[in-house]
Amino acid sequence: MLQNNDFLLEIPYGMRDFLPHDAAIKRNVENVLADLFQLWGYNEVITPAVEYLDTLTMGNKDELNKHMFKFFDKNNRTLTLRNEMTTSIARLVASRMQAENLPLKLSYICKVYRYEQAQTGRQCEFYQAGVEFMGNEQPSADAEIIALAIKSMQKSGLKNFQVCIGQVEFINGLMQQWQLPNTVQTDIRMALEKHDLVKLEQIADVIDLAAEAKKILKKLPLLHGKEEILQQAAQIADNDKSRKAIENLTNIYQMLTEYGLAEYIVFDLGVIRDFSYYTGMVFEIYAPGLGCPLCGGGRYDNLLANFGKACPATGFALGLERLMLALEKQGDLEELINTKDNYVAYADGKLAEAIDKAMLLRSAGEITELADRPQTLLQAEEYCNDKGYVNLVYLQ
Repeated sequence: MLQNNDFLLEIPYGMRDFLPHDAAIKRNVENVLADLFQLWGYNEVITPAVEYLDTLTMGNKDELNKHMFKFFDKNNRTLTLRNEMTTSIARLVASRMQAENLPLKLSYICKVYRYEQAQTGRQCEFYQAGVEFMGNEQPSADAEIIALAIKSMQKSGLKNFQVCIGQVEFINGLMQQWQLPNTVQTDIRMALEKHDLVKLEQIADVIDLAAEAKKILKKLPLLHGKEEILQQAAQIADNDKSRKAIENLTNIYQMLTEYGLAEYIVFDLGVIRDFSYYTGMVFEIYAPGLGCPLCGGGRYDNLLANFGKACPATGFALGLERLMLALEKQGDLEELINTKDNYVAYADGKLAEAIDKAMLLRSAGEITELADRPQTLLQAEEYCNDKGYVNLVYLQ
């Protein structure tokens, strides 16, 4: 017999329980997003939580390995819990949907797993919702993805947020123009990804680069603001790749203006995101009081080629727990709780009548709980108030 059963009441590091209140909010947010994605023409797909490690770390194994939950199957092949959904969907499209007409518009709502330090808004097990738009290389697809991400925030009830848009080719063009070694380029990307301005300055100070170029490199994280930032960036974009990146952002912004969503947009040319597969526009959505992005995404035109199906693509993923935190900070969380309509209680001998009444109310779409045993009127009133029901129906 076990001497100490305390550990049986614990859950693994980085995981969490959802009690009824939070579970109800999460489910309602999921329902809102699922309906919105369907409204915009995105079809839901579901992929397995377990994939082969080589599939999910293709081309970026060393960096991703430390964040993966890994184990082995009976054939000694390394398996992992999915750490994000884009690669899984790319694998799905390349293997199971090759005959589908393009473009493909796909959505998902699921759990993902990433081993990292747990903190507010960041768990090892978390829920994501997102969409992938595959088969269109035009800025119009990127604009649609950003517009849908903004609508996702709005429909969930979030009022105060900002979308930061960048372009990885702007930075890539500058680094190639300066003929920086690959190792230095990697260090610069990591510093930008982590918003580590001190590290970026240290890199700029020690590399062999002209003084003006060093000044531009240090300035990259500061290229943040409204559309005038694109004009500033165009002045330092002295190569075709960077110039085309700025032109791309200009076109996307014009389309977002047509969507009527320009007020949410700022440009941040230091944003490059934390996955190596991005090839163009990238974006993140932030809300006041939350130090991490609620949502992020961008263009990844080369990822599907890794699975044998070259295809341009763009998409986003949002964190449901982070969205719930933002809603809570803005005081908009309780609006997502369903009203508990009726508590049907009964005296001795009235169970059959109470069942009929409860079923009638439920058939009318009203949330109704039936008492599990006979109660006095006082007991029924106390229970009804404690559980938060609007109406007491008492049969005697």
